[in-house]
Amino acid sequence: MSSQDPPAASHKPWVLGLTGGIASGKSSVAREFAALGVPVIDLDDIAREVMSPGSPVLDEVFARFGAAVRQPDGSLDRRALRRIVFADPQARRALEGLTHPAILRLSAARSAQQRGPYQIIVNPLLLESGDLQRYQRILVIDCPEATQLERLRQRDGSSSAEAQAMLAAQSPRAARLAVADDIISNEGDLAALAAQVKTLHARYLKLAENRLAQAR
Repeated sequence: MSSQDPPAASHKPWVLGLTGGIASGKSSVAREFAALGVPVIDLDDIAREVMSPGSPVLDEVFARFGAAVRQPDGSLDRRALRRIVFADPQARRALEGLTHPAILRLSAARSAQQRGPYQIIVNPLLLESGDLQRYQRILVIDCPEATQLERLRQRDGSSSAEAQAMLAAQSPRAARLAVADDIISNEGDLAALAAQVKTLHARYLKLAENRLAQAR
């Protein structure tokens, strides 16, 4: 996708889709944008909300995957569920069928409530969902796969096989980069990440200003 100004004729909010491979640093980038005052909607957070204890969606997940993914307190054992769905594509599709409609409905409602020049929706499965048309611009957080694997092992205590399965379940790195309007490389420290975010934020504010001026 080539970089371009948001369409002036559209009165929809300018929505930036932020994506990247697992453990690429999406949450870190989102926090940097939020610190600059940008409204951020993270679909991982929405997923936790729709699968909170007592929710209809969580009841359906328990019915599909059984006691193995249920904690004694009635909450979801996310690590157990992750092991199941990353090892079995059919199970992963079943989980997505149970959760994605509720996640998309709630995120759309939250998006409609936001104000400001632009907003960000963090969507780890942006390519997999086929939901590209929802976004006026796409930002990809990128790092080498070897870095992702190491971060997964350190962050989640994942085995090498589990980490490899998680990467294999997502769209290839090249496919993400092919749809990017903008790319943040997350191979350095937090200061380097923050500097890239600030540069893009200034650019996005200018694009949003131009869009509004053209719409008047």
